[in-house]
Amino acid sequence: MPTFVTGPVRVSVPATSANLGPGFDSLGLALDLRDELEAEVVASGIEVQVEGVGAEHVPRDASHLVVRAMLAALDAMGAEPAGLRLRCRNVIPHARGLGSSSAAIVAGVTLGRALVAGGELLLDDDAVLGLCAAMEGHPDNVAPAQYGGFVVAGQDDDGGFYAVPCPVDPRVGVVVLVPPTPVSTELARGLLPETVPHADAAAGAGRAALLVAALAGQPEHLLRATRDHLHQDYRRPAMPESLALVDALRADGVAAVVSGAGPTVLAFTDGPDTEVTASLLARCPAGWWASYLAVDTDGVRVL
Repeated sequence: MPTFVTGPVRVSVPATSANLGPGFDSLGLALDLRDELEAEVVASGIEVQVEGVGAEHVPRDASHLVVRAMLAALDAMGAEPAGLRLRCRNVIPHARGLGSSSAAIVAGVTLGRALVAGGELLLDDDAVLGLCAAMEGHPDNVAPAQYGGFVVAGQDDDGGFYAVPCPVDPRVGVVVLVPPTPVSTELARGLLPETVPHADAAAGAGRAALLVAALAGQPEHLLRATRDHLHQDYRRPAMPESLALVDALRADGVAAVVSGAGPTVLAFTDGPDTEVTASLLARCPAGWWASYLAVDTDGVRVL
């Protein structure tokens, strides 16, 4: 039977943006906006404390997503804690397309592994990815949350998951423009058709390939590379203001996309203190929240 470490363990996990235009369910980017969490094994029961974003809406029992992820990791290692205490400080917006659920899952699995002495030997990084992706249903957010940076991820025919970190040009950063109203991933996915025209699929594949090259060192191609044919227009009824902003920014030459399932708009830019970034922040609609975010290169960290 595995043994537990003494005292609390702490992790920090980044926000993520999936799809990035053409890379539907396959491309993801970690962003420097981090939730911090702490967990420890206790004598009995489940205790959950939450502050920050979403604190008034999330459960305080074993149904909390981070607790579920911790228990899944502990079960995979054959560990049975008598009780758990969890503390969360949330800053990643919920239901805005910035990977809050993936951050919770990756943080929970990482906490569970860190609570067990020798946990990295019992649950390696590939197993962590598989566990997280199975809980989330797809790997495009959990992979960058785990590994950091820009990641190409997917699922093999045998059901296993893969994640391949790719380089990101150091000039690349983003501005996120976050509306006040959430859109659930389930609603956004429900608007997608079961099939798309072959020409659209082919065009999307080409743009996704170009996006990998653009992010790696040719950011002058980001506008062309972020053209989507597979999902954003289908989702317009759920987030018309977001898609109108994407259209307006792209018409002005800005590589703008819907982040994940939306409704956040993500625009690529060239650094925190540039004229491009300042102009993007100035275009934040009334009632929305906007911020420059660097690309996070670390992924989840045990503190």
